[in-house]
Amino acid sequence: MNTPLLLAIGNLGGSFLSPGFFMILLVLVLIFSLYAQFRVSSVYNRNARIASRGRITGREAAEAVMARAGIHDVEIAETGGHLTDHYDPIHKRLVLSSENYRGTSLAALGVAAHEAGHAIQHKVGYSMLHLRMALVPATSFVSRVLPFVMLAGFMFASGLSGLLLDVAILCYAVLALFQFVTLPVEFDASNRAKLQLVELGIIDRDEMPGVKQTLDAAALTYVAAFVTSLLYLLYLLSARRD
Repeated sequence: MNTPLLLAIGNLGGSFLSPGFFMILLVLVLIFSLYAQFRVSSVYNRNARIASRGRITGREAAEAVMARAGIHDVEIAETGGHLTDHYDPIHKRLVLSSENYRGTSLAALGVAAHEAGHAIQHKVGYSMLHLRMALVPATSFVSRVLPFVMLAGFMFASGLSGLLLDVAILCYAVLALFQFVTLPVEFDASNRAKLQLVELGIIDRDEMPGVKQTLDAAALTYVAAFVTSLLYLLYLLSARRD
């Protein structure tokens, strides 16, 4: 599977990513990932204890943001778990965890408005959201395949090489692309959320720092996921060149 694209990127990765350097980068990325998880948890928990002055629930905020955008066909549903909030564009469902569905905190309003921002992206045909939606089937497939590929690499004496290595590279390429496309989607949804919350009078301007901190902390986790996937991709490409 010596395609020109793999060879070209392989030359790039192999030019600087030695095993020792990779391990140093991996440790740094893992530290960054742990920091991102700690940051989003601590910031969310802090702002979840700060009630908004308007006492509007997350569900009401999401409904108001979508109504202003002319969206009336998206179901707002409640689910269990912690930070399990998401927007399902296929079924047009905005799902909020109970703490954000019923909560009136700055954190709850920020998360709810953020998910409503995804619904607005869907309505206006935001290109990066549609690209991410198109990548979901391939991403789901490689996520299921990759563990078996990596396990096979450990089982065989030759390790991860030849066809197995090429398959692993393609899997990480898909994951890295998906994570890369996710970045502008998430940042754009957060920007829409911040704007709408103030313009609709759901929060006052001096309450915005709490919302901003929550959404910015969440964005770090997406950055960490992309950097991790990219690092593994470059390392596999460097191994392919050796």
